[in-house]
Amino acid sequence: MTPREYKDLSIKEFTKAAEIYESDNAGVYNMCKKDYPDVLAELEKEPFTDLLDCGCGTGPMLTLLHKKYPDKHYTGIDLTPKMIEVAKRKNMKDVELIVGDCEKLPFAENSFDVVICCESFHHYPNPQDFFNSVYRVLRPNGRLILRDMTVNSSVKRWLFNHIELPLVNLAGKGDVKIYGRDDIKKLCDGSGLHMESFEKRGFCRLHCVVRKSVK
Repeated sequence: MTPREYKDLSIKEFTKAAEIYESDNAGVYNMCKKDYPDVLAELEKEPFTDLLDCGCGTGPMLTLLHKKYPDKHYTGIDLTPKMIEVAKRKNMKDVELIVGDCEKLPFAENSFDVVICCESFHHYPNPQDFFNSVYRVLRPNGRLILRDMTVNSSVKRWLFNHIELPLVNLAGKGDVKIYGRDDIKKLCDGSGLHMESFEKRGFCRLHCVVRKSVK
């Protein structure tokens, strides 16, 4: 499929999911809630002022952050207009929500101390473009906290990416690829970012921290 076809599938999928995304009837999307505690714990390690949530959906992570750190400034971006529409109903102060493409982040250079991306990255057909954009918008010493799906075995990843995901796409989902450590390291190297840590946590969970070095 083309990048546009993947993105159109994602928009169609999450337009349908927007109204139930944070409800008890969210189905498979409930698994995303397992990422939030680890992201919150990572954020506690360093002070920050401006945070960008890539693939923010209806804003569940931003809601938690806004309650815990109400004095910070938050921005959420998502490709699906319906997701942003639902997020805006929360009327969170100092939270900017926009419809946009995470592979082409529409923000000025050095805008954010932290970028987070939870269970969204596997929908991006041009992952290097995303990493390049993250590098541009992060401030020096800023970091990307990335949560997504993974499996350790390269053979299992190949089977997942070449057999299971095409079937998922036929079912109407815009999943592109799951990644291993070497994949993420290559994307970091290509963008000028430094991978500080990469772990597999729990069931098929990638937890990665990436840094923009101070020159």
